[in-house]
Amino acid sequence: MYEHTFPNKRYKHTIAFLKEVVPDTAATILDLGVKNPFVDFMEREGYTVVNTSGEDLDLDTTAVQNTTAEVVTAFEIFEHLLAPFNVLRDIKANKIVASVPLKLWFAPAYRSKTDPWDRHYHEFEAWQFDWLFEKAGWTIKKREQFTNPVKKIGIRPLLRQFTPRYYMVYAERTV
Repeated sequence: MYEHTFPNKRYKHTIAFLKEVVPDTAATILDLGVKNPFVDFMEREGYTVVNTSGEDLDLDTTAVQNTTAEVVTAFEIFEHLLAPFNVLRDIKANKIVASVPLKLWFAPAYRSKTDPWDRHYHEFEAWQFDWLFEKAGWTIKKREQFTNPVKKIGIRPLLRQFTPRYYMVYAERTV
Protein backbone atom coordinates (compact mmCIF):
# COMPACT_ATOMS: atom_id res chain seq x y z
CA MET A 1 0.00 0.00 0.00
CA TYR A 2 2.82 2.41 0.84
CA GLU A 3 6.05 2.79 -1.07
CA HIS A 4 9.40 2.16 0.63
CA THR A 5 10.71 5.63 -0.05
CA PHE A 6 11.10 8.64 2.18
CA PRO A 7 8.82 9.71 3.70
CA ASN A 8 6.58 6.72 3.00
CA LYS A 9 8.88 4.15 4.66
CA ARG A 10 8.68 6.15 7.88
CA TYR A 11 4.94 6.61 7.39
CA LYS A 12 4.44 2.88 6.91
CA HIS A 13 6.35 2.17 10.11
CA THR A 14 4.41 4.82 12.04
CA ILE A 15 1.02 3.59 10.80
CA ALA A 16 1.86 0.02 11.80
CA PHE A 17 2.84 1.20 15.30
CA LEU A 18 -0.32 3.33 15.61
CA LYS A 19 -2.60 0.49 14.48
CA GLU A 20 -1.00 -1.83 17.03
CA VAL A 21 -1.42 0.50 20.02
CA VAL A 22 -4.67 2.19 18.93
CA PRO A 23 -6.54 -0.53 17.03
CA ASP A 24 -9.89 1.21 17.50
CA THR A 25 -10.13 3.41 14.40
CA ALA A 26 -13.33 4.91 15.82
CA ALA A 27 -11.15 6.74 18.35
CA THR A 28 -10.83 10.44 17.62
CA ILE A 29 -7.24 11.66 17.40
CA LEU A 30 -5.92 15.14 18.13
CA ASP A 31 -2.75 15.46 16.08
CA LEU A 32 -0.41 18.17 17.35
CA GLY A 33 0.57 20.54 14.57
CA VAL A 34 -1.19 21.70 11.44
CA LYS A 35 -2.60 19.19 8.98
CA ASN A 36 0.24 17.44 7.20
CA PRO A 37 0.64 14.60 4.67
CA PHE A 38 0.76 11.94 7.41
CA VAL A 39 -2.79 12.86 8.50
CA ASP A 40 -3.95 11.58 5.10
CA PHE A 41 -2.36 8.19 5.92
CA MET A 42 -4.16 8.07 9.29
CA GLU A 43 -7.49 9.00 7.69
CA ARG A 44 -7.05 6.33 4.98
CA GLU A 45 -6.75 3.81 7.82
CA GLY A 46 -10.12 4.99 9.18
CA TYR A 47 -9.03 7.30 12.01
CA THR A 48 -10.84 10.60 12.57
CA VAL A 49 -8.13 13.22 12.97
CA VAL A 50 -8.37 16.81 14.14
CA ASN A 51 -5.27 19.00 14.11
CA THR A 52 -4.20 21.92 16.23
CA SER A 53 -4.31 25.27 14.44
CA GLY A 54 -0.66 26.24 14.28
CA GLU A 55 -0.67 28.02 17.63
CA ASP A 56 2.60 28.17 19.55
CA LEU A 57 2.20 25.16 21.84
CA ASP A 58 4.95 26.46 24.10
CA LEU A 59 2.70 29.41 25.00
CA ASP A 60 -0.84 28.15 24.34
CA THR A 61 -1.91 24.64 25.34
CA THR A 62 -5.65 25.35 25.10
CA ALA A 63 -6.09 22.86 22.24
CA VAL A 64 -4.84 19.91 24.31
CA GLN A 65 -6.72 21.03 27.40
CA ASN A 66 -10.09 21.41 25.66
CA THR A 67 -10.10 18.43 23.33
CA THR A 68 -12.55 15.55 23.58
CA ALA A 69 -10.21 13.30 21.55
CA GLU A 70 -9.35 9.99 23.14
CA VAL A 71 -5.85 9.93 21.70
CA VAL A 72 -3.22 12.58 21.00
CA THR A 73 -0.53 12.06 18.39
CA ALA A 74 2.66 14.08 18.17
CA PHE A 75 4.85 12.93 15.31
CA GLU A 76 8.09 14.89 15.12
CA ILE A 77 6.69 17.87 17.05
CA PHE A 78 8.28 17.87 20.51
CA GLU A 79 11.79 18.53 19.21
CA HIS A 80 10.55 21.90 17.89
CA LEU A 81 9.22 23.07 21.27
CA LEU A 82 11.23 24.86 23.92
CA ALA A 83 9.06 23.39 26.68
CA PRO A 84 7.44 20.10 25.58
CA PHE A 85 6.81 19.26 29.26
CA ASN A 86 4.04 21.90 29.42
CA VAL A 87 2.11 20.38 26.52
CA LEU A 88 2.51 16.82 27.84
CA ARG A 89 1.38 17.87 31.31
CA ASP A 90 -1.70 19.71 29.98
CA ILE A 91 -3.02 16.97 27.66
CA LYS A 92 -6.42 15.76 28.86
CA ALA A 93 -6.61 12.65 26.66
CA ASN A 94 -5.47 9.44 28.35
CA LYS A 95 -3.39 8.06 25.46
CA ILE A 96 -0.60 9.48 23.37
CA VAL A 97 1.53 8.22 20.49
CA ALA A 98 4.59 10.35 19.83
CA SER A 99 7.83 10.19 17.89
CA VAL A 100 10.98 12.27 17.75
CA PRO A 101 14.22 12.15 15.83
CA LEU A 102 17.01 10.86 18.02
CA LYS A 103 20.15 12.78 18.77
CA LEU A 104 22.89 11.32 16.59
CA TRP A 105 26.54 11.65 17.49
CA PHE A 106 27.50 12.05 13.82
CA ALA A 107 24.98 14.76 12.86
CA PRO A 108 24.33 18.24 14.30
CA ALA A 109 20.87 19.32 15.43
CA TYR A 110 18.62 20.19 12.50
CA ARG A 111 18.21 23.86 11.59
CA SER A 112 16.66 25.03 8.34
CA LYS A 113 18.74 27.49 6.35
CA THR A 114 15.64 29.15 4.88
CA ASP A 115 12.94 28.93 7.57
CA PRO A 116 13.79 30.61 10.90
CA TRP A 117 11.08 28.59 12.71
CA ASP A 118 12.01 25.17 11.34
CA ARG A 119 14.63 24.00 13.80
CA HIS A 120 15.11 21.46 16.55
CA TYR A 121 15.48 22.86 20.03
CA HIS A 122 15.74 19.32 21.35
CA GLU A 123 17.07 16.17 19.79
CA PHE A 124 16.49 13.55 22.42
CA GLU A 125 18.20 10.42 23.51
CA ALA A 126 15.60 7.73 24.21
CA TRP A 127 16.06 7.91 28.00
CA GLN A 128 15.50 11.69 27.95
CA PHE A 129 12.23 11.34 26.05
CA ASP A 130 11.09 8.61 28.48
CA TRP A 131 11.97 10.82 31.45
CA LEU A 132 10.05 13.76 29.95
CA PHE A 133 6.92 11.60 29.68
CA GLU A 134 7.31 10.17 33.18
CA LYS A 135 7.75 13.63 34.75
CA ALA A 136 4.64 14.86 32.92
CA GLY A 137 2.50 12.03 34.35
CA TRP A 138 2.63 9.37 31.62
CA THR A 139 3.54 5.69 31.68
CA ILE A 140 5.18 4.39 28.54
CA LYS A 141 3.57 1.13 27.48
CA LYS A 142 5.47 0.55 24.23
CA ARG A 143 8.61 2.04 22.71
CA GLU A 144 10.46 1.48 19.49
CA GLN A 145 13.51 2.82 17.69
CA PHE A 146 13.92 2.57 13.94
CA THR A 147 16.14 3.62 11.08
CA ASN A 148 15.28 5.57 7.98
CA PRO A 149 18.10 4.94 5.50
CA VAL A 150 18.62 7.33 2.61
CA LYS A 151 19.90 6.43 -0.84
CA LYS A 152 22.98 8.63 -0.82
CA ILE A 153 26.69 7.98 -0.74
CA GLY A 154 28.80 8.97 2.24
CA ILE A 155 29.63 8.26 5.85
CA ARG A 156 26.37 9.66 7.30
CA PRO A 157 24.12 7.75 4.87
CA LEU A 158 26.08 4.58 5.68
CA LEU A 159 25.66 5.14 9.42
CA ARG A 160 21.93 5.78 8.92
CA GLN A 161 21.60 2.25 7.49
CA PHE A 162 21.93 0.77 10.97
CA THR A 163 21.74 3.65 13.48
CA PRO A 164 18.22 4.27 14.78
CA ARG A 165 17.09 7.76 13.78
CA TYR A 166 13.57 7.82 15.21
CA TYR A 167 12.07 6.94 18.57
CA MET A 168 8.36 6.29 19.01
CA VAL A 169 6.37 5.72 22.19
CA TYR A 170 2.85 4.86 23.20
CA ALA A 171 1.97 6.12 26.68
CA GLU A 172 -1.06 6.27 28.92
CA ARG A 173 -1.89 8.83 31.57
CA THR A 174 -0.60 7.68 34.97
CA VAL A 175 -3.14 9.50 37.10
